[in-house]
Amino acid sequence: MDLIYILDDEAGKETLHVRAELYKYLIKVRRHKEGDILHFRARVDLRPLHTYKLESLEPRSAELTLISSEIKEVKSSKNLHIGWCTIDSNAIEKVLPSLCEIGVQRITFISCERSQKNFKLDFKRFERLLEASMQQSGRSNYIEFDTCKSVKEFIAKHPDTKVFDFCDNTLADYSDISTVLIGCEGGFSPNEREIFKSLGSFRLDTPMVLRSESATLAVASKILL
Repeated sequence: MDLIYILDDEAGKETLHVRAELYKYLIKVRRHKEGDILHFRARVDLRPLHTYKLESLEPRSAELTLISSEIKEVKSSKNLHIGWCTIDSNAIEKVLPSLCEIGVQRITFISCERSQKNFKLDFKRFERLLEASMQQSGRSNYIEFDTCKSVKEFIAKHPDTKVFDFCDNTLADYSDISTVLIGCEGGFSPNEREIFKSLGSFRLDTPMVLRSESATLAVASKILL
């Protein structure tokens, strides 16, 4: 079943009238025609998948009629929570769509000792960036975003955390990781390493030094895919 869908706040109604930019996207870009079947979800509740038939086309609008609505949640079978020491929001935004498609459930941004303090995180903007990825991948929930004041506070809240860091330990099995901590550019401070030294650190099997956003994407892929 094709679970690619379109987000529309009117989804779920018996009849949908599509105009303006969405019309251009569906008819001019995706080249849908009368009789085609399309799927929609509404932001207010992403769980139901609403299936419509494109009944009629006008030069600037299209009318669709509802065929069915069913609860159809699409998400990763494994929940992954990333504790990510804050970096430049522009770098975060570049990998957010991929993290969404991979299936990351939650990201907590941590103000660690080596994080630059001038970065402002706009979670509403992050959610808007996720939407195109969600529609293309079929995912039916947003990544959850949160913040934390320090590595110490994060570890206290999530004592089962595994730490991605510069070390000699590579893992053969990532299946038991549900929460992972990843540093910012420059890595963790000696004080922070002292805090999590009992948790167990690991690295990827590569001689290259990864940027924070590259490491986040690579580690999430290892755990979830």
